[in-house]
Amino acid sequence: MQALLDFDRWLFRLINTEWTNPASDLIFPLLRNAFFWSPVYLFLLFFTVLNFKGRGWWWCAFFLCCFALTDSISTQIFKESFQRLRPCMDALTAAEARMLIPCSGSFGFVSSHAANHFGMAMFMYGTLRFWAKKWILLAFLWAALVSYAQLYVGAHFPFDVLGGALLGVTIGWLAAKLFKKIVGGLIAESDEFE
Repeated sequence: MQALLDFDRWLFRLINTEWTNPASDLIFPLLRNAFFWSPVYLFLLFFTVLNFKGRGWWWCAFFLCCFALTDSISTQIFKESFQRLRPCMDALTAAEARMLIPCSGSFGFVSSHAANHFGMAMFMYGTLRFWAKKWILLAFLWAALVSYAQLYVGAHFPFDVLGGALLGVTIGWLAAKLFKKIVGGLIAESDEFE
C-alpha cells in the first residue's frame, strides 16, 4: 500500500510541477470550472428535449439524477469514509504543490469532478451512442480533460481522480441501464445497450 501511495505522490509531482507551462496554467483552471462548461450542459439538455421530445425530458431527468448521485456519493460517502488529505494538506506534498486554485478544506478521495464528468460521459454513451455514433466518445475526452485538470491545478492526487472516474463510470452505466428499462431508450437501437 505504501508503494502505491508513493507512486501516487510521484505522479502528482510530475504532473503538477514538471509537466507545466504558462499556457496550461491559464487553460486548466478554466477546464475544471463548472461555469466554463455551463453552455455545454444547457446545450445537451435543450438538444435532447428538442430532438427526442417526451423521452428527452426523461433523459434530462436521468442525466441530472446521475450527476446528483455521483456528486453526493463521492462527497458524502467516499470522502467522509476515506478522509484522504488533498495534496495541499498532505505533509509530504504540501510544501511543493503548485496550487493554481485555492486549497479546498475537504478530503480528496475520490475526486467529485472526475466522478461527475465520467458519470455523465458514461450515461451519454449508454443512451446516445447509437444516435451520435463515434462522436459520443468525445464525452470521455471531455471527462478526461476535466480530470487531468484536477491534477494539474493541484486539487487531487492521481488515485483520487482514478477512483472518481471508476465511480462515475459505474453510476453512469447503472443510470443508462435504468433509463433503458424505464423509458425504453431514446431511439430503438439504444435498446441494445448492455
